[in-house]
Amino acid sequence: MKKTESGFSVDALGRILSERLGEVATLKVAYSGGIDSHTLLHALCQLRTTTGWKISALHVNHRLQAESDEWAKHCLRVCRDLDVSCVVGQIQVEDRDHKGLEAAARRLRYAWLAKHVGHGGVLMTAHHLDDQAETILLQLLRGSGVRGLAAMPIICRFSAGKLMRPLLEFERSELEAYAKRNSLRWVEDASNRDVHRSRNFIRHRVVPMLEQHWPQAKHTLVRGGRHAGEAVALLDAIALEDMESSIVAQGGCEVDAVLLVPVLLNLSPERRRNVLRYWIRQLNLPPPSTLHMNQIDDVVVKSTRSRHAAVAWPGAEVRRYRNQLFAMRRLTDPDPGLKVTWNLRQPIEVPGTGYVLTCVESIGNGLSRERIGKGAITVRLRRGGETCRLPGRSHHHKLKKLLQEAGVPPWQRRRLPLIFVDDDLAAVADRWVCAPYAARYDEPGLQVALGRVKIGPEVDPVV
Repeated sequence: MKKTESGFSVDALGRILSERLGEVATLKVAYSGGIDSHTLLHALCQLRTTTGWKISALHVNHRLQAESDEWAKHCLRVCRDLDVSCVVGQIQVEDRDHKGLEAAARRLRYAWLAKHVGHGGVLMTAHHLDDQAETILLQLLRGSGVRGLAAMPIICRFSAGKLMRPLLEFERSELEAYAKRNSLRWVEDASNRDVHRSRNFIRHRVVPMLEQHWPQAKHTLVRGGRHAGEAVALLDAIALEDMESSIVAQGGCEVDAVLLVPVLLNLSPERRRNVLRYWIRQLNLPPPSTLHMNQIDDVVVKSTRSRHAAVAWPGAEVRRYRNQLFAMRRLTDPDPGLKVTWNLRQPIEVPGTGYVLTCVESIGNGLSRERIGKGAITVRLRRGGETCRLPGRSHHHKLKKLLQEAGVPPWQRRRLPLIFVDDDLAAVADRWVCAPYAARYDEPGLQVALGRVKIGPEVDPVV
């Protein structure tokens, strides 16, 4: 999109928002108190009377600097003067992210912001063209692929709504000119001048040097990012087609989609890695590094003797079992001694498994109300040696054998809830009901349903 010759203005911002948002009425500004977000908030407020948009602000106090509390007070004063409601959130960055303190603070900040973006709402951030150019350089130096080089999209999905960066077409100098014309007051974060930080080094040292030789360096970098974005769209279209032909199942508390290994093996290595990256991203899992991506590809290509292999990285893992590939959040082994009481009338979350059990009244299915009687109902996990006689069969089967024959992966077997009546195994989650407790034809029963604990996506947009 081309900006007007006069640079940033309220009218230019209004055109961008009208073209991108349509009838959206609720806009929430991520307001730090700095010049960029103050300029965005001020300009948005000038559009309220003609658009009817509802504008509010969100300020995150990281408590990482001595001035943090004063900055929060400043934001509240500015918002009061602009007649804008402002919610201030305090987050404690206790542990460094594996990528550093800044990354940990960003992850927590966006997680907090996500909680305040309702259905149809839009979070507005003040990233501008200079930020975009710096991000592309950072991603290039990190060895990122085309998705990283595409950097920040102007609009994308975020939480229950969207995230928009309406200032990406404008340079920092244009925002500064607007702020000075309107006598805005903003806070200055001294840490932004610390050139020991990678982004600040690029901003204060690298970009000025590039512009001495290439005056349009920032615009050229951003244009290259747009080209990378077009390549990403094409790669995603190919990956979607490949993924749809590879998906074998839906289900399991850890799993949203399972890919067939034989189908993946029919793809070229480049196309296979492309669909694997896309699949992991669609599951809202943290992206694997190049090293981990190569390990995942090896798991696909090389079948181990046990036919079971796993690759883990911070926040996620991929596992192979037989000819199926599973992606999920990092699993921790539940307590094998788990034993919780269940009244059957209310859903129960089984600790450490990610499962939720519920019961639905039925006729001729599930647990027999009569045979349950007044027995004590408990939920446990496998400890070894459990047996179950299935309806219509004359002998007991070892639970281990039933699970193996059903193709249940080993890590799921350890987490599968077992329902006991007193000390008798009555049902194996929603898979089987043991014969002594199974409802017969026309007999009132309780059908066990297995669900997953809802976990929100990892929220960490490229910045």
